[in-house]
Amino acid sequence: MIKIFSAIVVSLIIGFKVMAYEEANYKVVKQNKVYEIRKYSDRLAIEAITSNEGSSFRKLFNYISGNNENKEEISMTTPVTQVEKKGNMTMQFYLPSKFNKDNTPIPSNSEVKVLNIKGGYYAVIKYSGRASDKNFIKHKDILKNELKKNDITILSSPIKATYDKPFTLPMLRRNEAMFKIDINL
Repeated sequence: MIKIFSAIVVSLIIGFKVMAYEEANYKVVKQNKVYEIRKYSDRLAIEAITSNEGSSFRKLFNYISGNNENKEEISMTTPVTQVEKKGNMTMQFYLPSKFNKDNTPIPSNSEVKVLNIKGGYYAVIKYSGRASDKNFIKHKDILKNELKKNDITILSSPIKATYDKPFTLPMLRRNEAMFKIDINL
Protein backbone atom coordinates (compact mmCIF):
# COMPACT_ATOMS: atom_id res chain seq x y z
CA MET A 1 0.00 0.00 0.00
CA ILE A 2 2.80 2.43 0.87
CA LYS A 3 4.56 1.68 -2.44
CA ILE A 4 1.37 2.43 -4.39
CA PHE A 5 0.79 5.67 -2.48
CA SER A 6 4.44 6.70 -3.01
CA ALA A 7 4.18 5.98 -6.74
CA ILE A 8 1.03 8.11 -7.01
CA VAL A 9 2.62 11.01 -5.14
CA VAL A 10 5.78 10.88 -7.28
CA SER A 11 3.77 10.80 -10.51
CA LEU A 12 1.67 13.75 -9.35
CA ILE A 13 4.80 15.75 -8.49
CA ILE A 14 6.43 15.00 -11.84
CA GLY A 15 3.21 15.69 -13.74
CA PHE A 16 2.69 19.06 -12.07
CA LYS A 17 6.27 20.22 -12.49
CA VAL A 18 6.43 19.31 -16.21
CA MET A 19 3.64 21.77 -17.01
CA ALA A 20 5.76 24.93 -16.72
CA TYR A 21 4.40 28.40 -17.42
CA GLU A 22 6.26 31.47 -18.61
CA GLU A 23 7.23 33.51 -15.57
CA ALA A 24 7.54 37.28 -15.19
CA ASN A 25 11.18 38.17 -15.90
CA TYR A 26 13.34 39.41 -13.03
CA LYS A 27 16.90 39.44 -11.74
CA VAL A 28 17.76 38.79 -8.08
CA VAL A 29 20.03 41.68 -7.06
CA LYS A 30 20.35 41.00 -3.33
CA GLN A 31 19.20 38.40 -0.85
CA ASN A 32 19.45 37.42 2.79
CA LYS A 33 18.02 34.61 4.93
CA VAL A 34 14.51 36.13 4.96
CA TYR A 35 13.89 37.80 1.60
CA GLU A 36 15.34 38.69 -1.76
CA ILE A 37 15.30 41.89 -3.76
CA ARG A 38 14.38 41.50 -7.41
CA LYS A 39 14.57 43.91 -10.28
CA TYR A 40 11.63 43.47 -12.64
CA SER A 41 11.32 44.90 -16.14
CA ASP A 42 8.11 46.58 -17.31
CA ARG A 43 5.49 43.97 -18.11
CA LEU A 44 1.98 43.81 -19.53
CA ALA A 45 -0.84 42.37 -17.48
CA ILE A 46 -4.59 42.07 -17.47
CA GLU A 47 -6.44 43.09 -14.34
CA ALA A 48 -9.92 42.76 -12.88
CA ILE A 49 -11.38 44.14 -9.68
CA THR A 50 -13.08 41.68 -7.38
CA SER A 51 -16.80 42.45 -7.36
CA ASN A 52 -20.19 40.91 -6.66
CA GLU A 53 -20.60 40.18 -10.38
CA GLY A 54 -18.30 37.18 -10.50
CA SER A 55 -14.77 36.47 -9.50
CA SER A 56 -11.85 38.37 -10.95
CA PHE A 57 -10.13 35.04 -11.65
CA ARG A 58 -13.03 33.92 -13.86
CA LYS A 59 -13.00 37.23 -15.79
CA LEU A 60 -9.25 37.00 -16.41
CA PHE A 61 -9.40 33.31 -17.28
CA ASN A 62 -12.17 33.99 -19.79
CA TYR A 63 -9.96 36.65 -21.43
CA ILE A 64 -7.03 34.26 -21.92
CA SER A 65 -9.48 31.55 -23.05
CA GLY A 66 -10.47 33.68 -26.05
CA ASN A 67 -13.03 36.15 -24.67
CA ASN A 68 -11.18 39.04 -26.31
CA GLU A 69 -11.42 41.08 -29.52
CA ASN A 70 -9.32 38.60 -31.53
CA LYS A 71 -10.91 35.46 -30.02
CA GLU A 72 -7.29 34.50 -29.32
CA GLU A 73 -6.36 31.95 -26.69
CA ILE A 74 -3.42 33.13 -24.59
CA SER A 75 -1.07 30.95 -22.58
CA MET A 76 -1.25 31.15 -18.81
CA THR A 77 1.76 32.71 -17.09
CA THR A 78 2.93 33.02 -13.51
CA PRO A 79 2.56 34.46 -11.03
CA VAL A 80 -1.08 35.38 -10.54
CA THR A 81 -1.02 38.43 -8.29
CA GLN A 82 -3.51 40.13 -6.03
CA VAL A 83 -3.14 43.65 -4.68
CA GLU A 84 -5.38 46.24 -3.09
CA LYS A 85 -5.91 49.38 -5.20
CA LYS A 86 -8.03 52.29 -4.02
CA GLY A 87 -9.79 50.09 -1.47
CA ASN A 88 -10.58 47.29 -3.94
CA MET A 89 -8.88 43.93 -4.37
CA THR A 90 -7.60 43.38 -7.89
CA MET A 91 -6.20 40.28 -9.53
CA GLN A 92 -3.64 40.33 -12.32
CA PHE A 93 -2.46 37.81 -14.91
CA TYR A 94 0.78 38.71 -16.67
CA LEU A 95 0.72 38.38 -20.42
CA PRO A 96 3.31 36.26 -22.25
CA SER A 97 6.38 38.20 -23.38
CA LYS A 98 5.36 37.97 -27.05
CA PHE A 99 2.69 40.63 -26.39
CA ASN A 100 3.21 44.36 -26.46
CA LYS A 101 0.89 47.38 -26.45
CA ASP A 102 0.32 46.99 -30.21
CA ASN A 103 -0.56 43.28 -30.43
CA THR A 104 -2.44 42.66 -27.18
CA PRO A 105 -6.07 41.70 -27.81
CA ILE A 106 -8.64 44.12 -26.42
CA PRO A 107 -10.78 42.54 -23.68
CA SER A 108 -14.44 41.81 -24.55
CA ASN A 109 -15.40 42.30 -20.89
CA SER A 110 -15.21 45.98 -19.86
CA GLU A 111 -14.21 44.88 -16.33
CA VAL A 112 -10.92 43.46 -17.66
CA LYS A 113 -8.21 46.06 -18.23
CA VAL A 114 -4.84 45.76 -19.96
CA LEU A 115 -2.12 47.65 -18.11
CA ASN A 116 1.62 48.14 -18.15
CA ILE A 117 3.18 47.41 -14.77
CA LYS A 118 6.27 49.54 -14.40
CA GLY A 119 9.44 47.71 -13.56
CA GLY A 120 11.41 48.38 -10.43
CA TYR A 121 12.72 46.78 -7.29
CA TYR A 122 10.57 44.41 -5.24
CA ALA A 123 11.31 42.75 -1.91
CA VAL A 124 9.99 39.19 -1.91
CA ILE A 125 9.53 36.49 0.71
CA LYS A 126 8.77 32.96 -0.51
CA TYR A 127 6.61 30.46 1.35
CA SER A 128 4.80 27.19 0.73
CA GLY A 129 1.46 25.93 1.93
CA ARG A 130 -2.00 27.11 1.08
CA ALA A 131 -2.42 30.52 -0.53
CA SER A 132 -4.81 31.53 2.27
CA ASP A 133 -5.16 35.08 3.52
CA LYS A 134 -3.86 33.96 6.93
CA ASN A 135 -0.68 32.48 5.42
CA PHE A 136 -0.18 35.55 3.22
CA ILE A 137 -0.68 38.02 6.11
CA LYS A 138 1.81 36.11 8.27
CA HIS A 139 4.53 36.29 5.58
CA LYS A 140 3.68 39.83 4.50
CA ASP A 141 4.13 40.96 8.12
CA ILE A 142 7.49 39.14 8.42
CA LEU A 143 8.68 40.84 5.22
CA LYS A 144 7.40 44.27 6.28
CA ASN A 145 9.17 44.02 9.67
CA GLU A 146 12.44 42.92 8.04
CA LEU A 147 12.31 45.81 5.56
CA LYS A 148 11.69 48.28 8.40
CA LYS A 149 14.66 46.83 10.32
CA ASN A 150 16.80 47.36 7.21
CA ASP A 151 15.48 50.92 6.62
CA ILE A 152 14.04 50.02 3.22
CA THR A 153 11.15 52.21 2.08
CA ILE A 154 8.00 50.39 0.95
CA LEU A 155 6.27 51.99 -2.06
CA SER A 156 3.26 49.71 -2.60
CA SER A 157 0.50 47.79 -0.93
CA PRO A 158 1.45 44.18 -0.23
CA ILE A 159 1.24 41.93 -3.29
CA LYS A 160 0.19 38.28 -3.05
CA ALA A 161 1.75 36.09 -5.76
CA THR A 162 0.82 32.48 -6.44
CA TYR A 163 2.50 30.17 -8.91
CA ASP A 164 0.82 26.78 -8.78
CA LYS A 165 -2.45 25.19 -9.76
CA PRO A 166 -4.97 24.92 -6.91
CA PHE A 167 -4.65 21.12 -6.73
CA THR A 168 -0.87 21.21 -6.20
CA LEU A 169 0.00 19.65 -2.86
CA PRO A 170 0.41 22.44 -0.26
CA MET A 171 4.01 21.56 0.66
CA LEU A 172 4.97 21.86 -3.03
CA ARG A 173 3.32 25.22 -3.65
CA ARG A 174 5.26 28.38 -4.33
CA ASN A 175 3.68 31.50 -2.90
CA GLU A 176 5.19 34.92 -2.33
CA ALA A 177 4.46 38.14 -0.52
CA MET A 178 6.09 41.21 -2.03
CA PHE A 179 6.34 44.98 -1.85
CA LYS A 180 7.64 47.45 -4.40
CA ILE A 181 10.50 49.23 -2.66
CA ASP A 182 12.75 52.26 -2.99
CA ILE A 183 16.35 51.19 -2.84
CA ASN A 184 19.65 52.38 -4.22
CA LEU A 185 21.81 49.51 -5.42
